[in-house]
This record gives sequence, structure tokens and C-alpha cells, in this order.
Amino acid sequence: MKESKVSSTIPDWGREECRGFWDPGRKLLASIRRYQHVQDKTGLIFRIIGKIAVLQHRLWSVISGADIPLNSNLGGGLLITHPNGIVIHPQAKIGPNCLIFQQVTIGSRDGGIPSIGGHVDIGAGAKILGDIIIGDHVRIGANAVVIESVPEGCTVVGIPAKIVNKG
Repeated sequence: MKESKVSSTIPDWGREECRGFWDPGRKLLASIRRYQHVQDKTGLIFRIIGKIAVLQHRLWSVISGADIPLNSNLGGGLLITHPNGIVIHPQAKIGPNCLIFQQVTIGSRDGGIPSIGGHVDIGAGAKILGDIIIGDHVRIGANAVVIESVPEGCTVVGIPAKIVNKG
């Protein structure tokens, strides 16, 4: 497997830093992170911060057209460059330093929920469905429909997705 400069285990939090006022993907992630940070804490100030985070999440969800629940299990360093149309199941697990493009669905199939490794690049329009495991450093092509587990370092494309390049 080629050496990658992006870690699949250590989150690069700089990838999530907002680059200005109009940065819907990062603003949406910031509201999710803020909510998750205060949700188990007690006290008036934490309840207020939590309510503000919920309102911000709703605002940026409407603006971006993304459906990413507040209780999502998202690894650090997640990059959502074009958040429109992204749908993530609340129980799906996404590893650190992943890249998700527009119109991606990560969801349930026959009751199973996917688990995505670290530093996975998911192309526009891809669908990842079912009780499957996506390994670290995987690349998923645009509009691919992934319904089977993918080993580490592979590239998958097509409907249904097939491995075209093994790390």
C-alpha cells in the first residue's frame, strides 16, 4: 500500500476549522461537535449552549440540505466540502480524516449499519448500505453502490461496487 500523508487513526482537527462565515459543511460539523461536547454536562450554561447548538444545526442542515444527526458517530478531521444531499444514518460509524462529497448516503440495509474506517474518500453520489466494514485508506468512486465490505487500501467503483485497485 502506498504511504499516505493523512492518518487513518489520528484526527487532523485543522480540516474542520471554519474558513469564513460561508462554510456550510464546516459550520454544520461545528454545531454537531458543540452539541456532543455539552450534551452530557449539567448546568444552565451547558443547557443554553446545547440549545444554541441545536438551532445552529437546524439552520445549517436546512442551508446545506444535509441530514446528519446530532448524535452521529463522526471521527475527527471529517471533511465535507459540498454538504448538499448528504444523508448519514445516526448509528453509522465514520473514522477520522474522511472526505465525503455531495449526495452521499451512508445508511441501513436489512437492519445493518455500515462502519467506515479512517481516511476514506467517498465520491459524489456514492451509497454505502448495510452491515459492512470499509477499511482504512479506501477510495469509493462517484455514484458507486457499496453493499459488501471493502478491505483496507482499495479503490471501488460501479453498481454494485467492485474493487478495481488493491492498495
